[in-house]
Amino acid sequence: MTTHKSPLEQIRIFDTTLRDGEQSPGAAMTLDEKLAVADMLDALGVDIIEAGFPISSPGDFEAVSQVARRVKNSVVCGLARAGFKDIDRAGEALKGARQPRIHTFLSTSPVHMKHKLQMGPNAVLDAIGASVARARRYTDDVEWSAEDATRTERDFLCRCVELAIRSGATTINVPDTVGYATPQEFFDLITMLRNRVPNADTVVFSTHCHNDLGLAVANSLAGVLAGARQVECTINGIGERAGNAALEEIVMALKVRQDVMPFQTGIKTPLLAKASKLVSNVTGFVVQANKAIVGKNAFAHESGIHQDGMLKHVETYEIMRPEDVGVTGSSLVLGKLSGRHAFRDKLTALGYELPTADFEEAFSRFKALADKKKHIFDEDLIALVDDGMVRSHDSIFVKALKVATGLGVEPSAELTLVVDGEQRRTTAAGDGAVDAIFNAIGELYPHNASLAQFQIHAVTAGTDAQATVTVRLEEDGRTVTGRGADTDTLVAAAHAYVNALNKLLVKRQKQVPEALSPATTASA
Repeated sequence: MTTHKSPLEQIRIFDTTLRDGEQSPGAAMTLDEKLAVADMLDALGVDIIEAGFPISSPGDFEAVSQVARRVKNSVVCGLARAGFKDIDRAGEALKGARQPRIHTFLSTSPVHMKHKLQMGPNAVLDAIGASVARARRYTDDVEWSAEDATRTERDFLCRCVELAIRSGATTINVPDTVGYATPQEFFDLITMLRNRVPNADTVVFSTHCHNDLGLAVANSLAGVLAGARQVECTINGIGERAGNAALEEIVMALKVRQDVMPFQTGIKTPLLAKASKLVSNVTGFVVQANKAIVGKNAFAHESGIHQDGMLKHVETYEIMRPEDVGVTGSSLVLGKLSGRHAFRDKLTALGYELPTADFEEAFSRFKALADKKKHIFDEDLIALVDDGMVRSHDSIFVKALKVATGLGVEPSAELTLVVDGEQRRTTAAGDGAVDAIFNAIGELYPHNASLAQFQIHAVTAGTDAQATVTVRLEEDGRTVTGRGADTDTLVAAAHAYVNALNKLLVKRQKQVPEALSPATTASA
């Protein structure tokens, strides 16, 4: 990142999560939830919090009023249409604010004026002047927005902005209301307004971009490069339809790419992940895994090539530190694309140092598991390695298993065991699938041991979780416990039973005779 000798120019962050974000279908928040989000935004360092639309409902009025009285550092803003009733209601709601702002707006595009407002250009101009002047009765901080600005005729837009400035607006917002613009178009639009409108240098230009074409963040940054010094955005990019520009993406783009965008914000970026989780929790909108900055995979690496690079130097695949946005650290997610380097690093972190042969065997089993299981958790690896260590010296092991079971089907197990290098195969029936497997084992390796305990434990959550099965066998006063792990519970059961048999063999060999013959004593 380039270090600039001169102070970086400040970009104001205008958060509209509580207003435009709440307009997302299903995202309505209770008063307590709004206050919690407002507290978070204030702590985050947001410059302006748009707390709501006071005239829309008594509940929204109360929310704006309480946020206005509660917030300590941020400007608190209330939205109002161009009508006097809207503006008066907003002014009343903001009475307790330390720094109040009224944000009033009116549509300016031909399609909106004709079909939504049913107003002509002159009537729109009259309403702009009157509404901004009315808002100035309550506060000297007035923002005016040209709704659907990107589809407005340029000459008319200039007239509207000029009038808003002359009437007392201190911030001019240029919304891409339907997410229609491209970055170059939006850059040109802001540039044109700043060059053509008289007294444009006396106000702050703002962006408010929607994401219908996935360009909200790109358009917002284009606006900043063109001279806008306020960006309107929401946490997690929530908002109507496809949402708004995402605050966390705007902020981190400005922070990471100061070499081409020499600006800064007042956002405390280590709080971004916390803010994201709070908004997700109160709205019920889950953040997609691959969401930039705050998605759970934003600092996760599964590809073997990427993991190898990360272990050598983090900047090979990360352009920002996880800690900068409040994430505890990068994670190497083990999966079918992971390589030996990442696998060994994870095992070391879990406390395992395996000899080369054992490591290669464990890696081979890990790859087989990864083909079956989408997410490999630490608990899966522990079970895999432990299970491999348990069975590493077995003289009996399961070669193949096929089980038939179900409603109206007699359970049976077709099993192949390898006993001292010799393959043995049989098919046996039973009262259930597990009983059929154990009966087949008994046929292939006859013994007198009885089953004392059978227990299943899911290693992790999910339908693809590994199962760890524990089997306890008893024979002539000897007790042994076998373990097996697999994503298939029946396979794990077979491994566990066979592992117990192997332990029983070892115990038989170690059994001390009850009496030593005279000959044995003499030779000893």
